[in-house]
Amino acid sequence: MILLKNIKYIDWRTFKISKVNLLVEEGINKAIQFVSESQIAKLPQDCQHLECNGKFAIKSFVNAHHHAYSALATGMPQPKEAPQNFLEILQKIWWKLDKALSKDMIEISAATTAISSAKNGVSFVIDHHASPFAICDSLSNMANQFEKVGLNHLLCYEISDRDGLTIRNEGLEETENYLQNHQGLVGLHAAFTLSDDSLSKAQKLAEKYQSGVHIHIAEDSYDQQYNVKKYNKRVVDRLADFGLLNFDKTILAHCIHIDENERKQIADSKAWVVQNPESNLNNQVGFYNSLQLKNKTMLGTDGMHSNMIRSTQSAFFAGLGKDDIDIPKAYNRLRNVHNYLAANGFDGDGENNLSIFDYNAPTPLTQSNFLGHFFYAFENKQIDSLIVNGRFVMKNKIIMNIDEDLIMKESQKLAKTLWKKIQ
Repeated sequence: MILLKNIKYIDWRTFKISKVNLLVEEGINKAIQFVSESQIAKLPQDCQHLECNGKFAIKSFVNAHHHAYSALATGMPQPKEAPQNFLEILQKIWWKLDKALSKDMIEISAATTAISSAKNGVSFVIDHHASPFAICDSLSNMANQFEKVGLNHLLCYEISDRDGLTIRNEGLEETENYLQNHQGLVGLHAAFTLSDDSLSKAQKLAEKYQSGVHIHIAEDSYDQQYNVKKYNKRVVDRLADFGLLNFDKTILAHCIHIDENERKQIADSKAWVVQNPESNLNNQVGFYNSLQLKNKTMLGTDGMHSNMIRSTQSAFFAGLGKDDIDIPKAYNRLRNVHNYLAANGFDGDGENNLSIFDYNAPTPLTQSNFLGHFFYAFENKQIDSLIVNGRFVMKNKIIMNIDEDLIMKESQKLAKTLWKKIQ
């Protein structure tokens, strides 16, 4: 139990700002409440008190599409031959990297991603993992690292045919083993690396464990070209034929190169969509447009970073002139993932997950102009503390539950090893 004294609490739905003493209950999906001085006097002795001196608190963030396995790629030497298109980016960079990952590298990638997420006010990570030559127990090992830091998660393993049936089957087995004891999703790479048999098996697995799939959809035009040539079907049509859009928990990442009929299918389905604006710009694959997709869009970072403030601001600024976007719609995309998690009964996104901002506003911050501050002045460096499940994960900018310096030293060591393996 934590007491935040003299905090300015911002309601994440209405933006109403209340200067209060805020009591944060400990546990999964627990509550917060405003308390009076007389109630404070009756709190148990083990309740932690933090004097906030007018700092701001708001519900923490969720990253709806991450790739923790890419954490060791920051600053990595470029391939000897520069990729000329998106498929070559996969072949020359990411598919080389994921094949070179070891158990230790997977764990340190998860740990550093969790630390980075915490520093960016993110309490919950929806991650899409790949390590074709180190699949066994990869998800539970990642989960352990997220939990050591103190974050909640929704993980999946990226099933694909690109490395052969043996590895595909290992991915299916890892997924099933994990879903038996954890909340999670059935991960799929993309339709152009998945046979009909693989899509069928994924559907059966999702149905068996009352889950859904998490898959990249038409991130690049190649995905559509391949599927039309080989199957005479567009990407969303193939997924729909196997019932993969019928799960409330299904997540479709990117959805850049989809046509009007595919948009209608997604809009009329139970599936959700995740936009990853900076990744799409970086890979030069096009830019997301939410046209006809109703209120189904969430936001992720696609492994580029863990900064959801930046991702939200990018969705707005880069989307001007390309997307059906404005400031309220962009903020709604950031927060839509809370609706996804709640609607599907996932644990770990309670109101007792809070980001605390040390934001010395240069102009008045009010209910009516909160979004102006969020999009034009909020930065991750203002995040002072993070509370997850009613416990401090970061306090006064210090990661509380693990030795950050030790983790980063080990991460640098393993990054060098990884870079040598893939040169």
